[in-house]
Amino acid sequence: MSLNPVRSATLPTAVSVLIVDDEPGMRSFLSKALAKKFALVETAGSVEEAEQLRQRCHFDLLLVDIRLPGRSGIEWHEALSDQERRSDVIFMTGFADMEVAIRALRAGASDFIMKPFHLEQMMTAVDRCIERRLLKRENLMLRREVAIGYASTIIGKSQAMCDVKDIIARVAPTNSVVLIQGESGTGKELVARQLHQLSGRQGPFVPVNCGAIAPELLESELFGHTAGAFTGAKASREGLFSFASGGTIFLDEIGEMPLKMQTSLLRVLEQKAVRPVGSEKEVNIDVRVVAASNRTLIEEVEAGNFRQDLFYRLNVLDILIPPLRERRDDIVELTHYFTLMLSAELGVKDVVWSHEDLVKLQQYDWPGNIRELRNMIERCLLLGKPPAEYWRKIEPKEEQVQSGYPTDWPLKMVEKDHVTRVVAAYDGNKSAAARDLGVSRKTLDRKYKEWFEGDAVEDLG
Repeated sequence: MSLNPVRSATLPTAVSVLIVDDEPGMRSFLSKALAKKFALVETAGSVEEAEQLRQRCHFDLLLVDIRLPGRSGIEWHEALSDQERRSDVIFMTGFADMEVAIRALRAGASDFIMKPFHLEQMMTAVDRCIERRLLKRENLMLRREVAIGYASTIIGKSQAMCDVKDIIARVAPTNSVVLIQGESGTGKELVARQLHQLSGRQGPFVPVNCGAIAPELLESELFGHTAGAFTGAKASREGLFSFASGGTIFLDEIGEMPLKMQTSLLRVLEQKAVRPVGSEKEVNIDVRVVAASNRTLIEEVEAGNFRQDLFYRLNVLDILIPPLRERRDDIVELTHYFTLMLSAELGVKDVVWSHEDLVKLQQYDWPGNIRELRNMIERCLLLGKPPAEYWRKIEPKEEQVQSGYPTDWPLKMVEKDHVTRVVAAYDGNKSAAARDLGVSRKTLDRKYKEWFEGDAVEDLG
């Protein structure tokens, strides 16, 4: 056997391998070779011992000898038929014939190797399995991007957006952490995706909305967990940091992250390793971290809601996305872009907006920013009505503006009208509206329940 392991620089370290062989020498030999390139390598001498390990930790790859004491490797049905925690399997044997090989392949083997073998043969088979696994992950992410209608172009020729594009081009090839700040709807995720595309990193782009995950589940989602780590954790699970290996993880709305998790994230950024919930071992990661917030994080630090040391660790490179009202020169170009894209997507006839329409669009302040503009264009295309007609309907008369709300309205009616107008201005995003109104999201939900008596209200926030 060769003693020179084949190393592949393209494969991630965040891969777990379980070697099952009744020969101690073979277990030791393979374990030493694989430990040089993978984060977790465990060994077992029987199917029963291996199954106990598999129940505690998920393994990406199983190297299994067919002839084992007790049950044979082909009879390890728990691992071979587990669809939730699917592992690639390479069978090994020194006593194979055609019938055994066919049985192994039918049992779900990814590869089949005869003993004795050269280590180079084994490493080639291992690399092939892991590369196939990574390809499946990337295909999954690509399908997700297609499903959400991902557009990779940053639109805008204003000086403000030219400055943003220049910063992206400069910092994308680095591995440094990037913090993107800007109001809701300004396109922070699009900037993060552009950073990933221009970075040259081969792994996937994994977006995570920190405010959309329950605080008690966030650690498990990001770092993974072992079986039995907490109530309901019936199986081990890979975290999103490991899933993003070799690529970029985008931590959106990081200002919503609980303080306890901020401490854990700071450690991950410093150590470049994650520890799954319930595990005693850390797993090395190769992940580029991009964070974003629609809050001003330095103000959150001063208010005691965000760790100062984490802020400075994230704020290595800062990109500030200007709101749409500060880049009105881009509104016409964005309008044409969304009109072409959405008319094709919706299957409706393309239209050319009038000068009056474009002027009205440029005069509006767009509190919901680009997201609100896109939704406006989609609504106009679906209804077959131009933007100018929409504004003619909602613009108040001059005397109404001067006198405010009618004097015979009770205070509750004024409150309801004002709040619902603000929510509508944010295209139904209650979280953004609550921040603008200076109340909590919980208070806003309670008000809506009171006003609409439990009727279903569309909530895009």
